[in-house]
Amino acid sequence: MKKFIPLILAVAAVLGPLLFAPSCANTTESPTGGKKDTIPPYITDIVPLPGSTGVPVKGATITFTFNEYVVVKEPRNIFLSPPQVKAPKHRLKGKNLVVYFEDNLDSNTTYTLTFTDAIADNNEGNKFPGYTYVFSTGSRIDSMMITGTVENCNTLNPVKGATVLLYRDLTDSAVFLRRPYAAVKTDDWGFFALPFIADTSYRLYAIKDENNNNIYDPDTELIGFVSDTIKPVLVAHDTIKEMLKYDMKDTLSCLERKSEYEIRLFREKPAKQHVVNKVRTADRAGYITFMAPNAWIDSLWIKGYKPDRTISQFNILNDSLEVWLNDRGPVPDTLKLMVNYRKTDSLGRLKAVLEQINLQYPEGKSKSSNRGRRREISHEDTICVMKLSADPKTVEQVGFDLMFNYPIINEKFDSLVFRYVNPRQKEFTGKFSVERDSLNLRHYSIIPGEQLLPGYDYYLKVPQGAFRDINGFYCDSVEVKVTLPKDEKLGSIECEMTGVDRKVIVELLDEKCTKVQRKYIITKDCTLRFPYLNKGKYCLRLTEDRNENSFVDTGSVLERRQPEKVVFYKLNGDKYIEVLEGAEMVQTVNVGELIK
Repeated sequence: MKKFIPLILAVAAVLGPLLFAPSCANTTESPTGGKKDTIPPYITDIVPLPGSTGVPVKGATITFTFNEYVVVKEPRNIFLSPPQVKAPKHRLKGKNLVVYFEDNLDSNTTYTLTFTDAIADNNEGNKFPGYTYVFSTGSRIDSMMITGTVENCNTLNPVKGATVLLYRDLTDSAVFLRRPYAAVKTDDWGFFALPFIADTSYRLYAIKDENNNNIYDPDTELIGFVSDTIKPVLVAHDTIKEMLKYDMKDTLSCLERKSEYEIRLFREKPAKQHVVNKVRTADRAGYITFMAPNAWIDSLWIKGYKPDRTISQFNILNDSLEVWLNDRGPVPDTLKLMVNYRKTDSLGRLKAVLEQINLQYPEGKSKSSNRGRRREISHEDTICVMKLSADPKTVEQVGFDLMFNYPIINEKFDSLVFRYVNPRQKEFTGKFSVERDSLNLRHYSIIPGEQLLPGYDYYLKVPQGAFRDINGFYCDSVEVKVTLPKDEKLGSIECEMTGVDRKVIVELLDEKCTKVQRKYIITKDCTLRFPYLNKGKYCLRLTEDRNENSFVDTGSVLERRQPEKVVFYKLNGDKYIEVLEGAEMVQTVNVGELIK
């Protein structure tokens, strides 16, 4: 059994202070005048010993003795594998931490008890680096192990605290229905090691377990999985680097650990279909939201009006539907929207139903609530409301932005005037094209027909009466001016995209990978320009658009389908591209090498 005693137990009594000597450089004085304690606690004894067999299934307790008094900061991070319905319990007695179990253990089973960010010393809060303890209720200890890393599918950042689930049941539904054969939590680097498991075939999953029940809840939790069944090849031993517990700031040691499997967490599309929300947004407008994407609508109309008087539009996921009434007569307080769609029944099947959805004004805002007092009418209540804008940093790529509050029923785009003035104040009239957003019938882009130049002023004018909306109102006149940025501190990135043999979504993101600065969709070799960038770090993300819908699609557990593959271009091994003031960077991106 001594082979299961970790290295820290063998040397702690003699070398404990020396192991943490580098962290003692802090000379901050404590209230007593001595040096501040910066040494984490360590274990001096365990009963029963690690690797014990024949542990009773009922009433088992494990006592960990530390070199000093400790506290349990995160009880949920005292983690038992295989997990039980009830998590392990603990009590502190002097310098002892006693762990016990409310549920009976299974017979002839190898268990591991893992501490991750759970324990700290009582005085200074120095965290115990962690430990994995193994014991068996049978006559032997299973000896195999697997390792891996869990990442977010969109940012590829490591996911701390994800629960990795290992199943001997190879059916796809097991992760939805029962607790796993073995489980473990990921560390700060998203790394995990599942040691002391049997030599057999498994299914491997990871979830962000919001309710800590070790079972996947598709409505609220992220999930990832390894597509094929796996079989362990590594032998578990407490002295190999994959089993050791490191300071998470020790980058070199953490990255040296072998990761066999890469799991990317994603959010599945909900499977049950029904209407979950409804909102009346204006006299002649509202929207409804569905539980799942790709809602299947056979027909819809507003009761009391001809079907052709109803205008509707889905969002990109087809799970939210905007509705407008194209009728200028009196409008009731409640619009009765009739929707004939496919709804999930009690057996999980899609069945055609006709549902009446009442779109009412919010309380206190209905027309009837305004009776008896004069309604204040603003200018916007009598015109076709629109917004015309242009971003100097992106106008070359996306043009001028034209957005209407309501769908338009009469349009005169040929009456728009695009003109520009050169540095000598000479004026010219330019050509333009119009692109309607395929996902938003109220949104248009006005694209200049020629290359924009620094030092020129560009104007786009919409004359009065050029557009009429479903309310019967005409637009006012509006003009927008835009000039390309002249700030010499702004930088740029030019990317020569090579080896492009498929449809790829290319996005320039901020340093946190949360905001898209620029976006292109490419299908062949080309050069992409990202001008007018502020000083800072950026990421270039490439997504393989497998189904060519120009949208990043998620995965499915039951269909064994991974989310669309995301990669980041790395400059000298770093996914961050640092743009200095005024820098003009040129990069060659081999798409074929990145997306294999």
